Amino acid sequence: MNILRKALIVVVPVMFLAGCASAPIDTTDEALGSDSSVESGLDTGFGNASSSGDSGSSTEVMGLSSDSDISSSEFSLDDSNPANLLNVRVIYFDFDRSKVRAEFNEVIAAHATYLADNPGALMKLEGHADERGSREYNIGLGERRGNSVARHLGLQGAARGQLDVVSFGEERPVATGHDESAWALNRRVEIVYTKQK
Repeated sequence: MNILRKALIVVVPVMFLAGCASAPIDTTDEALGSDSSVESGLDTGFGNASSSGDSGSSTEVMGLSSDSDISSSEFSLDDSNPANLLNVRVIYFDFDRSKVRAEFNEVIAAHATYLADNPGALMKLEGHADERGSREYNIGLGERRGNSVARHLGLQGAARGQLDVVSFGEERPVATGHDESAWALNRRVEIVYTKQK
């Protein structure tokens, strides 16, 4: 059964990517129409967000890497090996964007494989934004970022019930400066395992 699950984790994203013909999914407000669920405040994300969205730029899903032959048996969550992809627990974003950057595809694939192989594991995705923009906008942006990571995890085998998305907006910065180097560190989603197995 475990071999079948791993095969599906590899085959399903490849089939998805082949069907998309390498074009990213367009989930902007213009593509969704004026009555989109993003504007109505409904949670269309994969996780259960605890904050309300806004009608700013919406989540975009980038094509995922088909190199998801990563087995969670290769890694453990308590491993101190810096090469362990499961030890990477922060996904960074570009300014005012919720698209997962390609450099984090392997990290997300490793976490998705771990979740698929450990159905009792639970994860909280904490979305954050930098200080620019209104408080309400940044709460929505943090939520969209968390939902974007959740969608990527779901496409690679994580179950919906394993994921919880929360947004802190600009309220919990890791860097207190008022320049691009500080803002870049604050535009993030933190991966927190609330239950490991």
